[in-house]
This record gives sequence, structure tokens and C-alpha cells, in this order.
Amino acid sequence: MLLILAQWLAHSIRTFHVFDYITLRAMLATLTALVISFIVGPGMIRKLTVMKIGQAVRDDGPQSHLKKAGTPTMGGALMLVAISLSTILWADLKNPYVWVVLYTTLGFGVIGWVDDYRKVVQRNPRGLSARQKYLWQSVVGLSVAVYLAWSARLPAQTELIVPFFKHMILPMSATAYVVLTYFVIVGSSNAVNLTDGLDGLAIMPTVLVASALALFAYVAGNSVFSHYLDLPYIPGAGELSVFAASIAGAGLGFLWFNAYPAEVFMGDVGALALGAALGVIAVIVRQEIVLFIMGGVFVMETLSVMLQVGSFKLTGRRIFRMAPLHHHYELKGWKETQVVVRFWIITMMLVLVGLSTLKLR
Repeated sequence: MLLILAQWLAHSIRTFHVFDYITLRAMLATLTALVISFIVGPGMIRKLTVMKIGQAVRDDGPQSHLKKAGTPTMGGALMLVAISLSTILWADLKNPYVWVVLYTTLGFGVIGWVDDYRKVVQRNPRGLSARQKYLWQSVVGLSVAVYLAWSARLPAQTELIVPFFKHMILPMSATAYVVLTYFVIVGSSNAVNLTDGLDGLAIMPTVLVASALALFAYVAGNSVFSHYLDLPYIPGAGELSVFAASIAGAGLGFLWFNAYPAEVFMGDVGALALGAALGVIAVIVRQEIVLFIMGGVFVMETLSVMLQVGSFKLTGRRIFRMAPLHHHYELKGWKETQVVVRFWIITMMLVLVGLSTLKLR
């Protein structure tokens, strides 16, 4: 929106041409989302508290979590507001990728909101059933996958890039691309949701991964840099830097309130939406495998649940003291803040590994 205004003003005042630079708009999007979070956050937390929209806590988990019962949840709506407004203000609204990522993020956010609302407002402990949740996730995920496959005009938009190998690019059929895209979006959405179990645990890795994806998007959308780094050039992908930067800004703003001891939890409305957003950005810029690397903490948390369930069903034994993985370490004696900060450090390392694929091939 502001880009359109700046381009109109640039006809008379050349200074406004500076807003054509994606890098500047990405930085402004980060600051805008951060400021919106700071302004809206306190009021939203008070409103959630008055409405008694509080988190329910499992009594079979770590005993230290029992005191968190009643902490306001559904705070992820704060991030969705900040991300959406910041993107609409600073991104090029004529770019279809911008609307694809907004549709994906808000679509999964609505699914999470309905689930949270049924749990904490209607006092239905099941919320959305697993079948209903995956059904609607599939509807949104498949619609995005089909659209991206249909709109692809260049082979580079659907090829699978294998990191660390310079010329290992695997062509995919439309069907294979749709299937991969679906699993990346839905899988990353649920992975972030499973990770969101401790104060600040999920949001900081999300910020780090989103920041790295902003760089990948900028490179993919720049013909000079993509050619220099021997990466596929995806016309229009650069605008996703603005969206990813909005995620980073909104996430840091939310962390202000979500840091230990948390004043608010993001709930499914935030976790499902953020995970899906990371997934769809990675798909568009052709970095699905790199997302798997950088989001290693999300992957570990998801695998811990899958292994725990599989082992218990097959052998009647549990591999971990409790799943997801962060609860296992809590029950081993780690303090909550230790688990969180150590998982942050792991994510920082993995993000650096992911960024190294820009050159190490």
C-alpha cells in the first residue's frame, strides 16, 4: 500500500524511489510489525485475561507447568495482525506470491483459532478433532500447492534443489511437486505447533528461520545474485523478503510478552500459521531441504512424538520420558529456561549451516 503511494510520489520527488528497494522495505516491515506488537500486545493480553481465555495444562506433565494454568492463550492472533498489516503496508501487492503466503498464513491461523476457541472458550477439551484439523489443513495446503504448480512458468520454479551439491537439481512432475509442497506446508505447520510447549521455545527459532528465509527469498528474486550464487532465479520471489521480515518483527514483539515467565501463549492460532508460513516460503524459493535443516529443532520435536507413539503401540514401551522432546529434558532435570535457550542455540547453529548452502556447494 505504501509502496504504491511512494511510487506515485516518485514521479514528482525522486527521493521516494528509495522505496523500490526490497531491502529497505524489509527492514521497515520488521520495525512496523515489531511496533504493532508492542502497541497491540498489552491491550490484547488484558482482553484475553478479562475474557478468561486461559491455557489448560496437562496434569501428567512436568509439575512446574501447573502454575501456568490460566495464562492467556490465543496470543498468536497478535502476530497475525502485525504480520498482515506490515506486509500490506510494505510489500508489492501486485505480486501474487504475497497473496499466496498471506492466504496460507491466515488460512492455517483460522484453523488454529477455531481449535483454540473450542478448547478454551467452549471448554471442549478436544477442540477440533484430529481428523477435522488435518482435513482443513489439507484443503488449504493442497489449494496452495495446486495453485503454485499451475502458475509455474519456469522449470526452476518446480525443481528440487539438493544443498551442498552444485549441480544436483532434480526435476519434478506436477504431481510430485504438489505432493511435496503439501507435505512441506502441513508438516512444518504441525512441527511448529508441537514445539510450542515452553515459554519462548517456538517463537525464537521461528524468527531465526524466517530471517534466513528472507535472505534466500531476496537472492532467489535477484537475477544478479542468484546467477552469482548459482541458485535458481524465481521472478517475484524477492518480495517474500518483506513478508519473512514481518514474521521476524512480529515474532520478536511477541517474544517480549512470551519470554519466561510468559504473560501470554501463542496457541494453535499462532503456531499453525507460522509453521505454514515458513513452509510456503521455503517452497516458493525452492529451499525445502534447507528448511528441514534450519528447522532441525522442529523436526526433532516432531520425530520424538512419532517415535514415542510408534514405540508404545508396537512394544508398549516409551523411548522418552515424555514427548515432545522438550518435556523429556525437563523431566530429566533441566530447568525450563535451560531447555529453551539450549534449543535456541541449536537453532542458531542449524540456521548458519543452512545459510552456508548459499556458497558451500
